[in-house]
Amino acid sequence: MKKRILVAGILLIGLGCLASVQLFHRPSSQPPQALKTSFQYETPRPLQPFELQDQNGHQFDNDKLKQKWSLIFAGYTSCPDVCPTTLGKLSAVYPKLAQVAPIQVILLSVDPERDSQSKLKDYLAFFNPEFIGLRAEHPALLPFSRDLGLVYSLVGDGPDYQVDHSASLILISPDGRRYATIKPSSQTPGQLPQIRNDELLADFRTLVTQYQGPH
Repeated sequence: MKKRILVAGILLIGLGCLASVQLFHRPSSQPPQALKTSFQYETPRPLQPFELQDQNGHQFDNDKLKQKWSLIFAGYTSCPDVCPTTLGKLSAVYPKLAQVAPIQVILLSVDPERDSQSKLKDYLAFFNPEFIGLRAEHPALLPFSRDLGLVYSLVGDGPDYQVDHSASLILISPDGRRYATIKPSSQTPGQLPQIRNDELLADFRTLVTQYQGPH
């Protein structure tokens, strides 16, 4: 009889422990909000050391990506479509992004031959004088763009050549790590891929909230 009581007690304790484990691991009633247009890296990776120049001739290195969010995309001042469209969209949504968290918008020029410091400065001032333009010669530019996950290539000969480049935007966290990629999309086949400001803003809010938690 005592043996049966002992066994029953052990079973009750086991069931209690199982219930506690199930309760502890119960899925949250409020799952993380899904991203709309962004891909978040499971393990954000710090960027390799780099040195470029901004449109004012000042050195820009890893330290300039600290203490604030950075949204970086590749482009060039002679770009006929993607770059001005992206800059126009970012100029419109920038005040709302800045209300969520401190952020800087950065155009990485992939055409150092034609994009002089002064040309880059005038070009960005048309969209937003707070935007940053970065340039470097190809030996320094290529490793940095690849480290970001952005690619580019020169197309054509002569002074009117074009530059094929990634249309994605890279989001760098305040600790200088590659945190997410924002992918432009098109509504219909053949249409120019564009970022959607409402989706970008929603994703930025979600990513900032997640970053401010344990990481």
